[in-house]
Amino acid sequence: MELNARFGLRTAAFTREIPVANLFPLPQRAAALAALLKVVEQRQSAAFIAAAGLGKTLLLRELRDALPQVRYAVRYVKVTSLSKRDMCREIAAALGLAPVGTYPGLVRAVQEAIERRVQGDGVRTVLILDEAHDMRPDVLGMLRLLTNFEMDSRLVLSVLLVGQPPLAQLLRRPELEDLAQRLAWYGTLRPLTRDETRDYVVHRCTIAGAAATTFDDRAMEAIFEMGKGNPRATDHLARAALEAAHLAGLDRVGAPHVIAARASLQP
Repeated sequence: MELNARFGLRTAAFTREIPVANLFPLPQRAAALAALLKVVEQRQSAAFIAAAGLGKTLLLRELRDALPQVRYAVRYVKVTSLSKRDMCREIAAALGLAPVGTYPGLVRAVQEAIERRVQGDGVRTVLILDEAHDMRPDVLGMLRLLTNFEMDSRLVLSVLLVGQPPLAQLLRRPELEDLAQRLAWYGTLRPLTRDETRDYVVHRCTIAGAAATTFDDRAMEAIFEMGKGNPRATDHLARAALEAAHLAGLDRVGAPHVIAARASLQP
């Protein structure tokens, strides 16, 4: 029997390919989204810092979908440890510019493109720099130049720095004090509670088509204890536990299947 049919699923459960409309309604994520929208509407910049797997990328997808395209152009760059020139090249490419030229020339080209968009059709650029914890301090400091319009008298570009906890340590460095002061808001996400984890698993099964609870109580407890409320870890455990129960010929997941799932996910 095929796995989805065994558990009454129309689509794969616990996949990353989930529409924004089907995301688990979590109050803390809704509050973070509201805060980011306010930052962008006020033409400010912000940092969003949380551990891997807690839902930063999902939040960015929600933000992108919530911003009217007639007013905002959201540009996304997933950064690594690049030089200032290479980072400017990545940003230029995200803006649809030719990623060529010297570092000062690239900075000017990026600023001019953002300015033209505002003056031409009134569309403001929102630049999302993901994995920002991997940025070099001098590259982070370079962002002061990108957000400086008309001798720092106009707010034109919103920059959202998104990364894991080391980003907070970077922003505390003395040489980055000026950049840190330009950020109007610092946000984060926490792990799910025990009850939230249970509701999350039920929600993911329900939107995939399950008519009945697929995981028994002990399986739910095991998923929370092993996944520690991390949504990504929860997805991996639940998906692998479904496969373990399926291979055993069962239509309900128990704690032994979650334990087997954890073993299968370990190197």
